[in-house]
Amino acid sequence: MFDKSASKIIFTGPVGAGKSTAINAISDTPVISTEQKATDAVKQRKETTTVAMDYGVIRLDEGENIHLYGTPGQTRFNFMWEILVTNALGIVVLVDSANKNPLGDLDFFLNSFSHFIQNKAIVVGITRTDLPGKHNLDDYHRVLKEHHYNPPIFEVDARKKNDISILIQALLFSVDQSLEETIELAE
Repeated sequence: MFDKSASKIIFTGPVGAGKSTAINAISDTPVISTEQKATDAVKQRKETTTVAMDYGVIRLDEGENIHLYGTPGQTRFNFMWEILVTNALGIVVLVDSANKNPLGDLDFFLNSFSHFIQNKAIVVGITRTDLPGKHNLDDYHRVLKEHHYNPPIFEVDARKKNDISILIQALLFSVDQSLEETIELAE
């Protein structure tokens, strides 16, 4: 059963997929971030990178809070992944469609979080679909099917609150299908 008083959702995915951006877009409170200047190969893609987590909160209309945690995308910080998924309701996997190998990224994160995903809800968001290199959603479904998962999957703009709201609503509905299809997030 969905316990709205202890709600925790994880955002994960590779560097640059939009985890920090998504949490900033939807959070009703100022986001706590551990962004630091990128000093390795990541600096070729972006100036900063998450080294521990991002944290934000959204409020449902009933006043309950959903706590949002974004994982670092770099594997050298993967020790945080296990810490962050503890007691979470589910996971949002964001994949950057403009990356060199977005299907490989999805496969990697499904494998990395497989112990968690087996017993929890998952939803997949494909970001940066406006850039070259876009795969068809069927390609992503194929990778998910290879892992024996059939989660909701959406093309999203991580900067748009409505797009991230749809991901969260789909995840919450997957957690407890007795919830109404449209869970209203506080405006």
